[in-house]
Amino acid sequence: MNHLARLFPIVVFMLLAGMLLAGLLLPGERSDVPSPLLGGEVPAFSLEGLGEDGGFSDADLREDVALVNVWASWCLPCRAEHPILEELSCVGGLELYGLNYKDTRENAEAFLQELGNPFTRVGLDENGFVGLDWGVYGVPETFVVGNGRVLYKHVGPLSRKHVTDELAPLFRSLNLDAACLGDDAG
Repeated sequence: MNHLARLFPIVVFMLLAGMLLAGLLLPGERSDVPSPLLGGEVPAFSLEGLGEDGGFSDADLREDVALVNVWASWCLPCRAEHPILEELSCVGGLELYGLNYKDTRENAEAFLQELGNPFTRVGLDENGFVGLDWGVYGVPETFVVGNGRVLYKHVGPLSRKHVTDELAPLFRSLNLDAACLGDDAG
């Protein structure tokens, strides 16, 4: 009986560790993380810009349709999704804004210099406070905003499948010209 009492905490620990590991390693979507912002207004903020950009604020998101991508130079999935963002920059009527999260100005500028800048404007959120207001869990995250309201949120890197299955239909429903995304995107 004494041996079982000693083994019990180890067994419980192993079960919990196994569940945590399975949650991290098994395929699944991080994009189903709920967001209290969905359907609500964008939070009030103002960000200083990178490079020659004047930055951006919530006022820039009050009209028309915008995609806000939260990224950082130190984020490997951000690097992987960057070609998708460049592809999305062709959508007529869509403004792309980059929210550079917990990064340095120098590293963010070097990232965009190396990979290209698909964004209309990029705001620098060095301390992460604006990201917190947006409910950011980690980078990358992508929001679609229409007339100041959050219409869509995706957690994790965007893929071609997300563009085809989720974003292109959303863009069509918002009367944006997404023909450049290909026949399957409308």
